[in-house]
Amino acid sequence: MSDRKAVILRPSEIPARVRGGGAKTIPLVTRKTGARDFINGITIFEPNAAIPLHSHNCDESVLMLEGNAIAEIDGVRHEVTAGDVTFIPANIPHRFINRSDSEGMKILWTYASIDATRTLVETGDTRSIDEEHKAPIA
Repeated sequence: MSDRKAVILRPSEIPARVRGGGAKTIPLVTRKTGARDFINGITIFEPNAAIPLHSHNCDESVLMLEGNAIAEIDGVRHEVTAGDVTFIPANIPHRFINRSDSEGMKILWTYASIDATRTLVETGDTRSIDEEHKAPIA
């Protein structure tokens, strides 16, 4: 029998963390919930918000939950909308941009490692995703 327990998470009850640039993140399945192989969460974008170009040390998949976006992946811009899913291999530069002037956008992301990191392309700064989840509450 496993020493871990199943967990029900309710994003509406979890405080969002400030990401900057008009984005905030709600951590969901993480090391704290007992994850050993992957982590995920929701990022909410204000109108016209964008996150900086970055890469991760592991594969990532993103499901567009709400809104319309530009997914810039390895220098190519793709229009994505609710229901679309991306697969982004490790170390590929990417970012998401909310295309709307008036509506928010929401994504569900999943990293293929609990030790996921984010490296900003512009500065080379690398941080663990765990550290980002300690950011101030939105």
